[in-house]
Amino acid sequence: MVFIMDTQFWFDTLEKDSCRLTGARRAVVETIAHAHTSLTPLEVYDLARQIYRHLGLVTVYRTLEKLEELRLIQRVHQPGGCNAYISNANGHQHLLICESCGTSVYFEGDDLVALFDKVACQTGFEIKEHWLQLSGLCSKCKKS
Repeated sequence: MVFIMDTQFWFDTLEKDSCRLTGARRAVVETIAHAHTSLTPLEVYDLARQIYRHLGLVTVYRTLEKLEELRLIQRVHQPGGCNAYISNANGHQHLLICESCGTSVYFEGDDLVALFDKVACQTGFEIKEHWLQLSGLCSKCKKS
């Protein structure tokens, strides 16, 4: 299941946080909210410039930072070290990312309690939150 967020909700959330909704910021929001893959800041920049030609890269980084702070997007870790971003899921979900085409899909799974209890017991940590990201090949890329 690919999770695509309603952009009006994002705009409302940004306005409630006293953010101006410039054409540039709107282009970034629309780009990442409708993406079916995780996007690096440079990919967001390239795609959003098709919507708002005068977009600056600094605006992309600042907008991504604000969207992450507001929990509208989440950071995706990639093997090459450069972070990418995707719309945040509702509820308790985890992320699958295709290493070949970049398709990102959320899946539900909360049967990890036994594992977390074991880790907590072994380390003495009180686990309050977790984030799980799996990578591999999607069905289309496996066939290629």
